[in-house]
This record gives sequence, structure tokens and C-alpha cells, in this order.
Amino acid sequence: MRAVWFGTGETRLCSLVGKDRSYKPMVRSSGAQRESDGVVVPVGGCEPAGVDGCAPIDNVRKLQRKLWAAVKQSEGRRFHALFVRIHRGDVLWEAWRRVRANRGAVGVDRMTLAAVEDYGVERMLGELSGDLRSGIYRPAPVRRVEIPKPDGRRRPLGIPAVRDRVAQRAAKLVLEPIFEADFLPCSYGFRPKRSATDALDRIRVAFPRGQQVVFEADIRDFFPTIDHDRLMVEVERRVSDHRVLKLIRAWLRAGVLDQGVVSETVTGTPQGGVISPLLANIYLHAFDRAFTEHGTGELVRYADDFVVLCRSASQAEHAQHRAAALLGDLGLELHPDKTAVVDLRGGKEGFDFLGCHLHARMSGRSWEQKRIVGYYLHRWPSQRSMQRARLRIKAFTGRHRGGSELKDLIAGLNLFLRGWGNYFRTGNAAAEFVQLDRYVVWRLKRLLIKKRGRNLRAGQARRWTPAWFHDQGLHQLMGTISYPKAA
Repeated sequence: MRAVWFGTGETRLCSLVGKDRSYKPMVRSSGAQRESDGVVVPVGGCEPAGVDGCAPIDNVRKLQRKLWAAVKQSEGRRFHALFVRIHRGDVLWEAWRRVRANRGAVGVDRMTLAAVEDYGVERMLGELSGDLRSGIYRPAPVRRVEIPKPDGRRRPLGIPAVRDRVAQRAAKLVLEPIFEADFLPCSYGFRPKRSATDALDRIRVAFPRGQQVVFEADIRDFFPTIDHDRLMVEVERRVSDHRVLKLIRAWLRAGVLDQGVVSETVTGTPQGGVISPLLANIYLHAFDRAFTEHGTGELVRYADDFVVLCRSASQAEHAQHRAAALLGDLGLELHPDKTAVVDLRGGKEGFDFLGCHLHARMSGRSWEQKRIVGYYLHRWPSQRSMQRARLRIKAFTGRHRGGSELKDLIAGLNLFLRGWGNYFRTGNAAAEFVQLDRYVVWRLKRLLIKKRGRNLRAGQARRWTPAWFHDQGLHQLMGTISYPKAA
């Protein structure tokens, strides 16, 4: 293993690079231009073309639109000249802009975004572009970190170095429109202009149309068990540029640094990698395609979580067997504890999906006005989502925050409450929003009482009402709900 050092003055930043010395890239002339698919793209270095060193995003969007249109015009087309677009100056600048906006933790080289800016963004991008063009670029191993899961276990994440995140983002900018043109409407996760709310709305709209029995499922250990060879077969359906294929393989095999030990990766793609969600969708596109062609119910998938909307229990059971067989062909399996058939008819049962609990409720208006028994599918934050929200609020208002100013506490709480509320506000979460509003006020009031201690004046605590806290700027969840039709 060797190291590439770069820095200014006495500051040096080290980026570890991979072990594979047998890689022999085919290098093209670095000063030339290449015409590919009707678009002339520069192969030169990185030059900022806009304010603050950022190239106009319009150039990248034009490139993406052309790639997407080319796929739509030719069903079986494979692209052979993509690598020169990945290391284009405007693409790398846009990649850096998005990496910087997304922030993120440091990789194995401990290089922060601020350190890159001190070193010089243009200089770093120029070196990255040169390394890509000349074939000497090697990704560093990802840094393993673990975050707690709701069930008490820990989820492993792989954090790439900043330089590798920029390279992956540039590749994603070029590759994503090509595969987006192929992806099916049943896939909602990690896709442009599609969201978890769209997936939940699709389930809500399907309910009154008779799809009231649901097969819900989760893929066991999906990201760590992706088969590299199968994945590359799917990538090669659209990409024939061997340099791009080698670049993707290099990221897949970069290795993992865990507690000072670098281990090789023979399967899987790290959760936390910039390009991992796109690769995951490419891998599961084969499942989407096969399941949709078979026609057993309607598939709604968000990453490795999915449901199949059916009209009967027998159809749902058939869908379960079909899904298990198709996933088995990809080397995957259903999680036994998160797989079930749920009958939503008449409000008998409900299920959790994407942080929400979905349950049918009878329409009181239809019964009162027309004496018609009608059910509609409602959704609200699941018990697990509520529990996690309370834990976050508790962490913001713990005893260790007793020395903080109230305005600082409220500012931190507001960031969480607005993000949490924006996700759940398009459902039927009025009762849950009231509960959480009361809990926030109770925690803040309790903290202020402990903070005052013996200095608490008589009657002072009675003034700390919900209205008083809201006057101090505390965000109120209640009143922000926008029901699906008005969302």
C-alpha cells in the first residue's frame, strides 16, 4: 500500500490508495477532445466557470438530459464514451458542490471539507481529474462506523474519503440519467424527484381501488450481500466503457478500515458511499423487471423495503413465493421477521412502512351523511418513529444541557422538529403531533425548573406554558398538517 501526499506549507493530507498494482488502464491523450454520441466533451483539466469556483449546473443538466434522451431513443444502446465525461471540469465542480452541501464525516485519511478548501478546491479537483485521466487513481478503503438501529442492533456504514466521494458523485452525475431512463415506476428509493412520501401515497391511492391485502417484506442484509459479478452484469447492460467498469469495480473492492485493520470486500457495497444507492437500484432493477412482468399484484419498493398490493390473501401469498424465488436468483433472501401478509379490509390489520403505520379507518362523514360504510387508508408515525423522536428530544433537553441558553435549546429542537414534521405532515398525524408538542414543552419546562433550582420564584413555572415557549420561537407541529390531496 502506498500513500499520495498533498498539502500547503507544513500541512499535508494523506489519502490511502488501494493495493492492486496489476491494474493497467488504457490512457488516452490528455489534451485532446473526443466526440461521442454527438457531444464534444473536453478532456482537459478543471477550470471554474462560475462564482466561487462552481461551474454552471446548466452544463451538467444539459449533459444529463442528452444521456437520458439517448437511452429513450435506443432501447438496447450501450454507452462506450462515458469516462471522459466523468473527469470533465464542470462535472467535477458540480460533484464537489454537492459533496460540500451534503457535508458528511471524514474518511480514512481524516481529511475534512474545510481542509480541502484550505488546500485549494481547484487544485484538488485538477489533481483528481489528472489521476483519473492518467489511470493512477485508486480509491482509499472506506472507514467503518456503526450507528444504532431502532431494534437495538447497530448498522455498519462505510464512509469514503472526500476525494473519493467527489469521484463517485461525478460518476453518479453521468451514470444516473442513463439508468433512470430504464428504472420502473415501482421504484421510489434514492431517485430524483421521487420520495418515500410518493411511495406511501401510491399505497393510499391503491386502497380504494381494491388492493387491500398487502404483502410486506424486507431484504435481509441487502447492502452487504450484493454480488459484485451479478451487479456488473446489470451495469454492463448499458455501459461498455471498460474504464468506467474498472472504476466501479475499484470502488466495490476498495476494502474497509475497521479498528485499524484493512479488510478486502468481496461482496456488497457500503452504506454511506455516494454511488451505493444507484448501484443498489441497478441491482434490484432486475427484480423489479421480473416481478412486474409476472403481474402478481403491484410492487412498491423503496430501496430494500417493499410491499406488494394485492386483491386477495391468496394473491398475496403467491406474490410472497414469487418474490422469494426472484430474490433467490439474485443471491438475496427475505427477512423472516419483517415479512408478512396483512389484510387491511375493514380496518382489521395495519402495517409499518417507511416510518409510518398504515391502517384503514371508517369514514365518519360518509356514515353520517349517506349511511355508507366506507374505509380509507390512513397513515401516521409508527410507534417506533414516535419512540425515536422522543429519544432525540430527550437528548436535546437532558440535564447536561442545563447550562445552555433557552434560545440555543430551541434552535436545536426546531431543526429536528421541522425535518421530522415535514416528513409526517402529509398523513393523518394530528394526534401524534399533539403528543410530541406536549412532550417537548414538558421536557423544556422540566429543564428550566432544574436549572433555576432554589432560585425558582413562586409562580414562575406556571408562566412557562406552551404559548410562552412558542413565543420564544419553539416550532409547533400542530397546524402544519397538509392532508395528501392538498399536499
